Amino acid sequence: MKTVNHPAVATLNTVLVTIEPPLKRPDWLRAPAPAGGNYRDLKQLVQRLQLHTVCESAACPNVGECWNHRTATFMILGNVCTRRCGFCAVQKGPPLEVDFDEPRRVAEAVAALGLRYAVVTSVNRDDRKDGGALLFAMTIRAIRERSHGCKVEVLVPDFQGSRDAMEIVMEAAPDVLNHNTETVPRLYRQVRLGARYERSLEMLRYAKHCNPRIPTKSGLMLGLGESNDEVLQVMRDLRAHEVDILTLGQYLRPSPKHLPILRYVTPQEFAMLRKAGAEMGFPHVEAGPLVRSSYHADHSHESAAASPAAC
Repeated sequence: MKTVNHPAVATLNTVLVTIEPPLKRPDWLRAPAPAGGNYRDLKQLVQRLQLHTVCESAACPNVGECWNHRTATFMILGNVCTRRCGFCAVQKGPPLEVDFDEPRRVAEAVAALGLRYAVVTSVNRDDRKDGGALLFAMTIRAIRERSHGCKVEVLVPDFQGSRDAMEIVMEAAPDVLNHNTETVPRLYRQVRLGARYERSLEMLRYAKHCNPRIPTKSGLMLGLGESNDEVLQVMRDLRAHEVDILTLGQYLRPSPKHLPILRYVTPQEFAMLRKAGAEMGFPHVEAGPLVRSSYHADHSHESAAASPAAC
Protein backbone atom coordinates (compact mmCIF):
# COMPACT_ATOMS: atom_id res chain seq x y z
CA MET A 1 0.00 0.00 0.00
CA LYS A 2 1.32 3.45 -0.78
CA THR A 3 0.16 7.03 -0.44
CA VAL A 4 0.19 9.20 -3.56
CA ASN A 5 -0.93 12.60 -4.72
CA HIS A 6 -4.04 11.92 -6.75
CA PRO A 7 -5.00 14.67 -9.22
CA ALA A 8 -8.46 13.28 -9.70
CA VAL A 9 -9.51 14.27 -6.20
CA ALA A 10 -7.29 17.28 -5.58
CA THR A 11 -9.08 20.44 -4.47
CA LEU A 12 -7.34 23.69 -3.55
CA ASN A 13 -4.95 21.81 -1.34
CA THR A 14 -3.12 18.60 -2.13
CA VAL A 15 -5.15 15.61 -1.06
CA LEU A 16 -3.36 12.44 -0.02
CA VAL A 17 -5.18 9.33 -1.12
CA THR A 18 -4.25 5.86 0.02
CA ILE A 19 -4.51 3.43 -2.87
CA GLU A 20 -4.03 -0.29 -2.85
CA PRO A 21 -1.95 -1.77 -5.68
CA PRO A 22 -3.84 -1.33 -9.00
CA LEU A 23 -7.48 -2.22 -8.63
CA LYS A 24 -8.44 -5.58 -10.05
CA ARG A 25 -11.30 -5.37 -12.52
CA PRO A 26 -14.29 -7.23 -11.05
CA ASP A 27 -15.78 -10.22 -12.83
CA TRP A 28 -19.04 -8.40 -13.49
CA LEU A 29 -17.22 -5.74 -15.54
CA ARG A 30 -16.44 -7.71 -18.67
CA ALA A 31 -17.21 -6.86 -22.29
CA PRO A 32 -17.04 -9.25 -25.25
CA ALA A 33 -13.96 -8.94 -27.45
CA PRO A 34 -14.51 -7.32 -30.87
CA ALA A 35 -15.12 -10.11 -33.39
CA GLY A 36 -17.64 -11.46 -35.87
CA GLY A 37 -18.78 -10.78 -39.41
CA ASN A 38 -20.79 -7.63 -38.66
CA TYR A 39 -17.85 -6.16 -36.75
CA ARG A 40 -15.49 -6.78 -39.69
CA ASP A 41 -18.00 -5.41 -42.22
CA LEU A 42 -18.53 -2.19 -40.25
CA LYS A 43 -14.80 -1.70 -39.75
CA GLN A 44 -14.20 -2.06 -43.48
CA LEU A 45 -17.05 0.37 -44.26
CA VAL A 46 -15.67 3.00 -41.89
CA GLN A 47 -12.19 2.62 -43.38
CA ARG A 48 -13.48 2.79 -46.97
CA LEU A 49 -15.43 6.00 -46.31
CA GLN A 50 -12.56 7.50 -44.29
CA LEU A 51 -14.72 8.08 -41.24
CA HIS A 52 -14.02 8.06 -37.53
CA THR A 53 -16.04 6.48 -34.76
CA VAL A 54 -15.91 7.32 -31.09
CA CYS A 55 -16.17 3.56 -30.55
CA GLU A 56 -12.57 3.15 -31.72
CA SER A 57 -11.08 6.59 -31.02
CA ALA A 58 -12.27 6.61 -27.39
CA ALA A 59 -11.57 2.87 -26.84
CA CYS A 60 -15.19 2.10 -25.91
CA PRO A 61 -15.54 -1.29 -24.17
CA ASN A 62 -18.81 -1.97 -25.99
CA VAL A 63 -17.40 -1.80 -29.52
CA GLY A 64 -17.72 -5.58 -29.97
CA GLU A 65 -21.37 -5.72 -28.86
CA CYS A 66 -22.51 -2.59 -30.67
CA TRP A 67 -20.72 -3.23 -33.97
CA ASN A 68 -22.03 -6.78 -34.10
CA HIS A 69 -25.51 -5.24 -33.80
CA ARG A 70 -24.54 -2.88 -36.65
CA THR A 71 -24.62 0.25 -34.50
CA ALA A 72 -21.85 2.82 -34.18
CA THR A 73 -21.33 6.40 -33.07
CA PHE A 74 -19.81 8.45 -35.86
CA MET A 75 -17.30 11.13 -34.86
CA ILE A 76 -17.12 14.14 -37.16
CA LEU A 77 -14.67 17.05 -37.42
CA GLY A 78 -11.63 14.75 -37.37
CA ASN A 79 -10.17 12.62 -34.61
CA VAL A 80 -7.94 15.21 -32.92
CA CYS A 81 -9.39 17.17 -30.00
CA THR A 82 -8.44 20.71 -28.97
CA ARG A 83 -8.91 19.90 -25.27
CA ARG A 84 -6.91 17.66 -22.96
CA CYS A 85 -9.45 15.97 -20.70
CA GLY A 86 -7.84 13.55 -18.26
CA PHE A 87 -10.22 10.67 -18.98
CA CYS A 88 -10.45 10.61 -22.78
CA ALA A 89 -8.49 8.41 -25.20
CA VAL A 90 -9.15 10.62 -28.25
CA GLN A 91 -5.97 12.20 -29.68
CA LYS A 92 -5.10 15.71 -28.55
CA GLY A 93 -3.29 18.34 -30.58
CA PRO A 94 -3.65 20.83 -33.42
CA PRO A 95 -7.04 20.26 -35.09
CA LEU A 96 -7.46 18.81 -38.57
CA GLU A 97 -8.90 20.75 -41.49
CA VAL A 98 -12.69 20.65 -41.60
CA ASP A 99 -13.86 18.15 -44.21
CA PHE A 100 -17.16 19.47 -45.58
CA ASP A 101 -17.73 16.23 -47.49
CA GLU A 102 -17.81 14.29 -44.22
CA PRO A 103 -21.58 14.66 -43.67
CA ARG A 104 -22.24 13.01 -47.05
CA ARG A 105 -19.99 10.07 -46.19
CA VAL A 106 -21.59 9.62 -42.77
CA ALA A 107 -24.99 9.57 -44.47
CA GLU A 108 -23.68 6.97 -46.94
CA ALA A 109 -22.51 4.77 -44.06
CA VAL A 110 -25.86 5.10 -42.28
CA ALA A 111 -27.68 4.10 -45.48
CA ALA A 112 -25.32 1.17 -46.12
CA LEU A 113 -25.95 -0.13 -42.61
CA GLY A 114 -29.68 0.37 -42.92
CA LEU A 115 -29.75 2.23 -39.61
CA ARG A 116 -33.03 3.45 -38.14
CA TYR A 117 -31.19 5.31 -35.38
CA ALA A 118 -27.86 7.09 -35.88
CA VAL A 119 -25.64 8.76 -33.28
CA VAL A 120 -23.17 11.50 -34.24
CA THR A 121 -20.60 13.14 -32.00
CA SER A 122 -17.40 15.14 -32.48
CA VAL A 123 -14.14 16.17 -30.96
CA ASN A 124 -14.01 19.62 -29.35
CA ARG A 125 -13.22 22.26 -31.97
CA ASP A 126 -12.42 25.34 -29.90
CA ASP A 127 -10.51 26.66 -32.92
CA ARG A 128 -13.79 27.34 -34.72
CA LYS A 129 -16.20 30.15 -33.90
CA ASP A 130 -19.21 27.81 -34.13
CA GLY A 131 -17.40 24.93 -32.40
CA GLY A 132 -18.33 22.70 -35.32
CA ALA A 133 -22.09 23.28 -35.04
CA LEU A 134 -22.51 23.81 -38.79
CA LEU A 135 -21.11 20.36 -39.57
CA PHE A 136 -23.45 18.78 -37.02
CA ALA A 137 -26.40 20.43 -38.78
CA MET A 138 -25.14 19.37 -42.19
CA THR A 139 -24.74 15.78 -40.99
CA ILE A 140 -28.25 15.62 -39.51
CA ARG A 141 -29.74 16.86 -42.78
CA ALA A 142 -27.57 14.58 -44.94
CA ILE A 143 -28.65 11.49 -42.99
CA ARG A 144 -32.32 12.43 -43.26
CA GLU A 145 -32.05 13.07 -46.99
CA ARG A 146 -30.43 9.67 -47.57
CA SER A 147 -32.29 7.56 -44.99
CA HIS A 148 -35.90 8.70 -44.62
CA GLY A 149 -37.24 7.87 -41.19
CA CYS A 150 -33.83 7.41 -39.57
CA LYS A 151 -33.67 9.15 -36.21
CA VAL A 152 -30.53 11.14 -35.40
CA GLU A 153 -29.06 11.74 -31.95
CA VAL A 154 -26.18 14.20 -31.60
CA LEU A 155 -23.69 14.29 -28.74
CA VAL A 156 -22.31 17.82 -28.88
CA PRO A 157 -19.52 19.67 -27.06
CA ASP A 158 -20.28 22.77 -25.02
CA PHE A 159 -19.47 25.10 -27.96
CA GLN A 160 -17.72 27.30 -25.35
CA GLY A 161 -21.16 28.47 -24.30
CA SER A 162 -22.18 29.84 -27.71
CA ARG A 163 -25.96 30.08 -27.97
CA ASP A 164 -25.63 30.81 -31.67
CA ALA A 165 -23.88 27.47 -32.15
CA MET A 166 -26.57 25.61 -30.22
CA GLU A 167 -29.24 27.30 -32.32
CA ILE A 168 -27.56 26.05 -35.51
CA VAL A 169 -27.77 22.46 -34.25
CA MET A 170 -31.30 22.74 -32.89
CA GLU A 171 -32.61 24.28 -36.11
CA ALA A 172 -31.62 21.01 -37.82
CA ALA A 173 -33.98 19.28 -35.34
CA PRO A 174 -32.03 16.29 -34.03
CA ASP A 175 -34.21 13.64 -32.41
CA VAL A 176 -32.10 13.84 -29.22
CA LEU A 177 -29.64 16.52 -28.11
CA ASN A 178 -26.97 15.04 -25.85
CA HIS A 179 -24.26 16.91 -23.96
CA ASN A 180 -22.38 15.14 -21.20
CA THR A 181 -21.58 16.72 -17.86
CA GLU A 182 -19.16 13.77 -17.32
CA THR A 183 -18.42 14.26 -13.61
CA VAL A 184 -19.23 16.24 -10.47
CA PRO A 185 -18.31 19.95 -10.18
CA ARG A 186 -15.51 19.35 -7.64
CA LEU A 187 -13.54 17.27 -10.14
CA TYR A 188 -13.92 19.44 -13.24
CA ARG A 189 -10.44 20.97 -13.12
CA GLN A 190 -8.87 17.53 -13.22
CA VAL A 191 -11.33 15.62 -15.38
CA ARG A 192 -12.71 18.19 -17.87
CA LEU A 193 -9.95 20.66 -18.55
CA GLY A 194 -11.37 23.69 -20.35
CA ALA A 195 -14.99 22.93 -19.42
CA ARG A 196 -17.26 24.48 -16.80
CA TYR A 197 -20.07 22.70 -15.00
CA GLU A 198 -22.43 25.68 -15.00
CA ARG A 199 -21.79 26.25 -18.71
CA SER A 200 -22.73 22.66 -19.54
CA LEU A 201 -25.96 22.97 -17.57
CA GLU A 202 -26.79 26.23 -19.32
CA MET A 203 -26.22 24.74 -22.78
CA LEU A 204 -28.59 21.87 -21.95
CA ARG A 205 -31.19 24.34 -20.69
CA TYR A 206 -30.82 26.50 -23.80
CA ALA A 207 -31.22 23.49 -26.11
CA LYS A 208 -34.54 22.74 -24.42
CA HIS A 209 -35.48 26.43 -24.75
CA CYS A 210 -34.79 26.29 -28.50
CA ASN A 211 -37.14 23.36 -29.00
CA PRO A 212 -38.96 21.97 -25.95
CA ARG A 213 -40.16 18.95 -27.95
CA ILE A 214 -36.64 17.60 -28.51
CA PRO A 215 -35.43 15.39 -25.62
CA THR A 216 -32.16 16.41 -24.01
CA LYS A 217 -29.70 13.94 -22.56
CA SER A 218 -26.58 13.95 -20.39
CA GLY A 219 -24.28 11.46 -18.76
CA LEU A 220 -21.68 10.91 -16.05
CA MET A 221 -18.88 8.40 -15.56
CA LEU A 222 -18.30 7.18 -12.04
CA GLY A 223 -15.25 5.93 -10.18
CA LEU A 224 -13.06 9.05 -10.33
CA GLY A 225 -13.41 9.99 -6.66
CA GLU A 226 -16.92 11.41 -6.53
CA SER A 227 -19.32 10.56 -3.72
CA ASN A 228 -22.83 9.24 -4.25
CA ASP A 229 -24.17 12.43 -2.66
CA GLU A 230 -22.33 14.48 -5.29
CA VAL A 231 -23.71 12.31 -8.08
CA LEU A 232 -27.24 12.68 -6.74
CA GLN A 233 -26.83 16.46 -6.63
CA VAL A 234 -25.69 16.53 -10.28
CA MET A 235 -28.73 14.42 -11.15
CA ARG A 236 -30.98 16.92 -9.38
CA ASP A 237 -29.27 19.80 -11.23
CA LEU A 238 -29.77 18.08 -14.58
CA ARG A 239 -33.42 17.42 -13.92
CA ALA A 240 -33.87 21.03 -12.81
CA HIS A 241 -32.52 21.99 -16.25
CA GLU A 242 -35.18 19.76 -17.88
CA VAL A 243 -32.84 16.99 -19.02
CA ASP A 244 -34.91 13.96 -20.06
CA ILE A 245 -32.42 11.09 -20.48
CA LEU A 246 -29.56 10.27 -18.12
CA THR A 247 -26.70 7.80 -18.59
CA LEU A 248 -24.45 6.61 -15.76
CA GLY A 249 -21.47 4.31 -16.33
CA GLN A 250 -18.16 3.18 -14.87
CA TYR A 251 -15.03 5.11 -15.85
CA LEU A 252 -12.45 2.80 -17.41
CA ARG A 253 -8.89 4.04 -17.72
CA PRO A 254 -7.81 4.06 -21.39
CA SER A 255 -4.08 3.98 -20.62
CA PRO A 256 -1.58 4.56 -17.77
CA LYS A 257 -1.34 8.20 -18.93
CA HIS A 258 -4.98 8.84 -18.04
CA LEU A 259 -6.64 9.43 -14.68
CA PRO A 260 -6.65 6.30 -12.54
CA ILE A 261 -9.77 4.49 -11.40
CA LEU A 262 -10.37 5.14 -7.71
CA ARG A 263 -13.05 2.53 -7.34
CA TYR A 264 -15.43 0.24 -9.18
CA VAL A 265 -19.07 1.14 -8.67
CA THR A 266 -21.15 -1.96 -8.01
CA PRO A 267 -24.22 -3.00 -10.02
CA GLN A 268 -26.23 -2.50 -6.82
CA GLU A 269 -25.14 1.15 -6.60
CA PHE A 270 -26.04 1.71 -10.24
CA ALA A 271 -29.47 0.21 -9.54
CA MET A 272 -29.87 2.60 -6.59
CA LEU A 273 -28.97 5.58 -8.78
CA ARG A 274 -31.34 4.40 -11.52
CA LYS A 275 -34.17 4.24 -9.00
CA ALA A 276 -33.26 7.68 -7.61
CA GLY A 277 -33.31 9.12 -11.14
CA ALA A 278 -36.77 7.72 -11.77
CA GLU A 279 -37.96 9.25 -8.51
CA MET A 280 -36.52 12.62 -9.59
CA GLY A 281 -38.65 12.47 -12.70
CA PHE A 282 -36.19 11.49 -15.45
CA PRO A 283 -38.23 9.84 -18.21
CA HIS A 284 -35.35 7.39 -18.75
CA VAL A 285 -32.17 6.46 -16.85
CA GLU A 286 -29.62 4.05 -18.32
CA ALA A 287 -27.24 3.03 -15.52
CA GLY A 288 -24.71 0.21 -15.31
CA PRO A 289 -20.98 -0.55 -15.35
CA LEU A 290 -20.65 -0.66 -19.15
CA VAL A 291 -23.14 2.10 -19.97
CA ARG A 292 -21.82 4.84 -22.24
CA SER A 293 -23.52 7.88 -23.79
CA SER A 294 -24.67 6.02 -26.89
CA TYR A 295 -25.29 2.62 -25.31
CA HIS A 296 -28.80 1.44 -26.22
CA ALA A 297 -29.47 5.00 -27.43
CA ASP A 298 -32.43 3.98 -29.56
CA HIS A 299 -34.07 2.22 -26.61
CA SER A 300 -33.44 5.23 -24.36
CA HIS A 301 -35.12 7.53 -26.86
CA GLU A 302 -38.16 5.26 -27.24
CA SER A 303 -38.49 4.83 -23.48
CA ALA A 304 -38.26 8.57 -22.82
CA ALA A 305 -40.74 9.36 -25.59
CA ALA A 306 -43.24 6.93 -24.12
CA SER A 307 -42.85 8.16 -20.54
CA PRO A 308 -45.51 10.46 -19.07
CA ALA A 309 -42.64 12.29 -17.33
CA ALA A 310 -41.19 13.47 -20.65
CA CYS A 311 -41.06 17.21 -21.07
